[in-house]
Amino acid sequence: MTTQVNSQPPIAWRYCGSQIKLWRAEAGVGREALAKEAGYDYEYVKSMENGRRRPTLRFLQIADQVCGAGGKLVAAQEYLKPEPFPTFSQDFIRYESEAISLSWYEPLLVPGLLQTEETARSLLKAHWPPLDDETVEERVMARLKRQDVLAQQTRSFSFVIGESALRNEVGGPETHLCQLRHLLAASRQRNITVQVLPIAGAHPGLNGPLVLLETSEHEHLGYEEGQTAGVLYSDPDRVSIAAQRHAMILRQALSLSESVRFISEVAEGR
Repeated sequence: MTTQVNSQPPIAWRYCGSQIKLWRAEAGVGREALAKEAGYDYEYVKSMENGRRRPTLRFLQIADQVCGAGGKLVAAQEYLKPEPFPTFSQDFIRYESEAISLSWYEPLLVPGLLQTEETARSLLKAHWPPLDDETVEERVMARLKRQDVLAQQTRSFSFVIGESALRNEVGGPETHLCQLRHLLAASRQRNITVQVLPIAGAHPGLNGPLVLLETSEHEHLGYEEGQTAGVLYSDPDRVSIAAQRHAMILRQALSLSESVRFISEVAEGR
């Protein structure tokens, strides 16, 4: 199994955008005029009409009224609810919820399963192109809901986090301090290990994040994610290479006790 999905806008966005353009053209309303009436930037409206952004309810209501659509554009809102996760990560999320063991290496960010609410919100607000507020909140709540799996003590979770992620004050000093304390609290759970990979020259982890999963049927999977795409794979050769790389990363990471001390020192020395 290899699943690779590019982060294309949902088809519902594209279809709705095309309908807005059709209704606008039929009514003889220019894009600039509609943008002004709705209080949106011209380029923002263009992005919605071209399906690159999710049309907001407010925009649909105004476009419906201005174009005389009789409620037909507003009715699209039911099919435009925010996706809780990017399209390319949905298969991984499903396997993550069922995995009996998970080993996650992240060089630049705190892994999603260990993020506090404010860290998650800060990261999602920094997304580009910008996400609307409804999508940000939907994804924050979905990310926090994912963390329920950590409470299942019969499952094991191993996290290796790069030093850079621990020193980058995402969300500001107070949010970052809460995040570091949250990592320390998580490391005290019996089924969770948290280790730090110090900045130390060249190593296999420089190529990016990596997640290894084992299912209840003892199938081994790997997952790698980039800017706009993710790939989930079960090919034994590929998983073996990923596992070897992860093993090399672990050899260079600090021990559990050293990692706790390191995170504590970063928190105290901010």
